[in-house]
Amino acid sequence: MSSLLAACGGFLLAVLWMDLMFDALALRVPRGRPLPVDDLAKIAAYYRRVTTDARPMSLLVAVVMLTTVGGALVQLVRGDAALASRAAALVLCVTPIVLAQRRVFPNAVRLGARTESPVAEDALAREIARAHVACFAAMLGFVALQIASA
Repeated sequence: MSSLLAACGGFLLAVLWMDLMFDALALRVPRGRPLPVDDLAKIAAYYRRVTTDARPMSLLVAVVMLTTVGGALVQLVRGDAALASRAAALVLCVTPIVLAQRRVFPNAVRLGARTESPVAEDALAREIARAHVACFAAMLGFVALQIASA
């Protein structure tokens, strides 16, 4: 089970890495300064491609997320490792997945639609970027726990 979950976590890390390559455009501009118009357009175009225009791939990401959470729940119940490690693994995968489903994905769809004001789009891009950094850190911890328990 740990090998499957490490692979699922690795896949999700790869997806996050791709997102972070565009998020870096938002992360490098200090707060209080607006994102350059061209950079905001690049970020929005990317999120349009990966949310609205890439339906089969986003479905695959959802299946991997469900597999990851389901597997972590099975691990918790089966008791293959220490309880603290199993509980931590569950929290480390559920937290970023719930954040992605409830906040990041809807915000990315909004940003990709380009229907907001430039100020609102700037805020969306920055919020998505910060969330992706947190999600990456949590998923990295999840994968590390899976590798350690394999």
